Amino acid sequence: MAALPQISEAEFEVMKIVWKYAPVSTNEITERLTRTTAWSPKTIQTLIKRLVTKGALSYKKQSRVFVYTPLVKENEYLNQESNSFLKRFYHGDITAMVSAYIENDKLSETEIDTLRSLLSRSSKK
Repeated sequence: MAALPQISEAEFEVMKIVWKYAPVSTNEITERLTRTTAWSPKTIQTLIKRLVTKGALSYKKQSRVFVYTPLVKENEYLNQESNSFLKRFYHGDITAMVSAYIENDKLSETEIDTLRSLLSRSSKK
């Protein structure tokens, strides 16, 4: 699989909107992001243009409106970023990561129980 484009945190906010509502217009993206950020419409348009340039989004012009669809699948991007995080901070050792979260009280009892359940189901496969 080819490497997916590097997406900044701000660009990721745009991608979340596109993944959820695609196909989605510039105005819809802008409207949704101005509700949750302090970004100007011009900033949002710049982020959209960057994502098109990086190959993360495609667009079609429908009458006088640009409509965007993702070229990157959300689950593929999240998997890539998760693996990158794991390699960068824990040398690819998921046990070290989970241990760090447990030792620093970053996981609730509910989360630990969920992990136990997932591991139990996985080991039965």
